[in-house]
Amino acid sequence: MAGRRGYAIYLLPGVILSLVVIVVPLLMTVYISFTRWTGVGRPTWIGLDNYTRLIQDERFWASFGHILQLIFAMAVVPTLLGLVLAAVLFDYIAKQFNNRWASVLRSGFYVPQVIPVAVTGIVWGWILHPDYGALNRILDTVGLNALARNWLGDPGYALWSVMAIMVWVQLGYPIVIFMSGLQRIDPELYEAADLDGASWWQRFRKITVHLVRPEFYVVLVTTTIAALKIFGQIFVLTGGGPSNATLVPSYFAYQNFFEKAQVGYGSAISTVLTVIIIVLAFVFLRLQNRSEAGR
Repeated sequence: MAGRRGYAIYLLPGVILSLVVIVVPLLMTVYISFTRWTGVGRPTWIGLDNYTRLIQDERFWASFGHILQLIFAMAVVPTLLGLVLAAVLFDYIAKQFNNRWASVLRSGFYVPQVIPVAVTGIVWGWILHPDYGALNRILDTVGLNALARNWLGDPGYALWSVMAIMVWVQLGYPIVIFMSGLQRIDPELYEAADLDGASWWQRFRKITVHLVRPEFYVVLVTTTIAALKIFGQIFVLTGGGPSNATLVPSYFAYQNFFEKAQVGYGSAISTVLTVIIIVLAFVFLRLQNRSEAGR
């Protein structure tokens, strides 16, 4: 017991850092959300006024509507598609060709995850530019110029364009996680399935999907939280526009914090978003624990 207490001192730097970087700013944000403050001077306590305003704010609800669509693009689609692609790389490419090819393809899918957000945003801004963008040029070259659009400047297409970009950005992460999970599966299970004449799809449904459920929950919860927190791509690509078509809660909070100097209201938005993230993480973890307990 005394030895364990001796090790506790090594936890102090992490605990102190967490308090300074996470806990204290979070508590300050919650406090400021009950005030009216411009960022200068002393905050004025106004109770629940900011939260009452949130409930009546159409832009706030619209931003959450956009987030639901982005969760589909950043969590649901990459998770399902990533699981299939990971199984293809692990159970087909690696066997039919070489493990090296599977590793190269996995790395290629993961590259968008390590490229800085600002760089990917600028590059996709060039690709989707209505005048000199590569996408519209390609459509014009192949005789489909009627399909050319102002992809990021048209309210009807801006959010869909951002969603497509985010699928591309997020896809590599679940592939890496799922391939890591597949490596812990006993190869004899696949060999036995082969001997029984199971097809690739049957092996995928009966073995892969069943045994990577822990990784499935991890990927789903982390990508969902990433979707709820999305800011950088929106900031670089659209700035929440056009006509608030791509406005999300994190960017809405930023606007109130820095552009409108309504720090109390921006803190209320951030607090609500934090609560939603914590609740979702708790629900996912409970579902994961229940799933593992029932195995």
